[in-house]
Amino acid sequence: MGDGKRAQDIEREVASELEKAGEYVRADVAETRQEWHDQLHNDKEQLTADVARDKEKLHEVIEEVRHPEQLAAAAEAKLAHAADEAREAVHAVEHPSEIVADAKQAVAEKKAAFDETTATIAAEFTSSADKKRLPVVLRVFGVLLIVGAGASLPGIAKVIYRTAQLVGSGAMGGEGTSTIVVTFVHLAVLVALAVALIVFGVRLIRNQRRWAALLSYVLYVLIIAGGLCSIMLSGISIDLVFYLVALVVTIALQSYLDPTLLEERRARRKAREAEEHQEGEAGTLGRDPSGKGYIALNFFNLFWIFVVASILGLFMEEIVHFLFVVPGQWQDRAGLLFGPFSPIYGCGAVLMTLFLNRFHKSNWLIIFLVAAVIGGGFEALTSLFMQYAFGAVAWDYSNMPGSLFGGRTCLPFMACWGLLGVVWIKLLLPFMLRLVNFIPWNWRYVLTTVAACFMLVDAVMTLQSLDCWYMRLSGDKVDTPIQQFYDHEFGDTYMADRFQSMTIHPADAVRGK
Repeated sequence: MGDGKRAQDIEREVASELEKAGEYVRADVAETRQEWHDQLHNDKEQLTADVARDKEKLHEVIEEVRHPEQLAAAAEAKLAHAADEAREAVHAVEHPSEIVADAKQAVAEKKAAFDETTATIAAEFTSSADKKRLPVVLRVFGVLLIVGAGASLPGIAKVIYRTAQLVGSGAMGGEGTSTIVVTFVHLAVLVALAVALIVFGVRLIRNQRRWAALLSYVLYVLIIAGGLCSIMLSGISIDLVFYLVALVVTIALQSYLDPTLLEERRARRKAREAEEHQEGEAGTLGRDPSGKGYIALNFFNLFWIFVVASILGLFMEEIVHFLFVVPGQWQDRAGLLFGPFSPIYGCGAVLMTLFLNRFHKSNWLIIFLVAAVIGGGFEALTSLFMQYAFGAVAWDYSNMPGSLFGGRTCLPFMACWGLLGVVWIKLLLPFMLRLVNFIPWNWRYVLTTVAACFMLVDAVMTLQSLDCWYMRLSGDKVDTPIQQFYDHEFGDTYMADRFQSMTIHPADAVRGK
């Protein structure tokens, strides 16, 4: 009985294996059949293409047989071309002077084109003022610049070498990395400034007024950079007198060296005043006349953007602090000594306007990303300068998610800058333009000049008061008349109440370490 059951099981297993083998064979046959079918299909297409190509060739041959004159014409053309080339070769061998003349003519044409380009470029850097001889005093001044700047270079190089030795030996280990970095940056700026002054002096001696006037723009950048480094290293000190005097002299020399620059600015200003009058009557005042951007990027528009954005940004930040950061607590978060201004928002709005003006019709995502990078970068640089110069900390995002650059900015607040950029470019910029245009066109320059002078004085006094606050907290003597004035009028209590979001930590500054 058991044997019979076992035999049945074996039969079923054999039947199952046979079934599997049959399925495998059928699948293999089906696959092989599909491969043959595909191969035959491809062969058919290839054969069809070959037949079509052969038919086309056969058609061409038949046409040539039917029209033998075409073959003859083609052959004659080839022979004529070959004959022309042969005659040209023979002529060149017999008359080599013509080849030389053609080559000279080609070289002369290229030289004329090069001279024209050179003259065009030179015209941009020359003016009628170059024909007037500079006074002897300015030529002597140029010599003094070369001598003085040249003599300072070895001294600066010596300071750089000694500083590098001190850093390498570890003697400046107590100064802090930030102090060392700012020191070397300052020395590099001084080297660049000395070289620029030497070149400037050479231009004066050679009477190249236009070149010297244009070079003054480079001097502006270097003088301002040197002044900022000096503030970070020494505060508001006597060292700044050098940079202030250099800036004033450079401005005066630029206008004198090439009066055409001043004349061009005056002509453009008069033309612009006439255009503004027409645009004011037409209702298009302040718009970009080229159509590439939304707003015209002139000093008037950018200055009032700075002022209005500084005010709006301050109120926005105070409301956010009152509602969300510390609910129910109102905090004065002003950034200047006088007035309801937060300059970081004003500068941020100006930067966004400069970089995003042409993107006012672009996708909001592009505006968001660019504004986030601009806002976050500017916030980080401002924090770095304030901390290095005065030990001042007005914000710290170290505990925020996505903190960057030691808490100077963070991803959430960069996203806020991006959102502000979208709102500013898409919504507020048109409102801003309408608001500014309430100023009568004939009052625009006078009112802007007065307001700009006030903002400049406010900014300078803010820096000086912060410097005096730092000196008091660090234990430095407050002995100069200016320092005593700020010490008396803007003491610690006043400064702490005015800048409620700011704290001074002298140990964080790069000076005095």
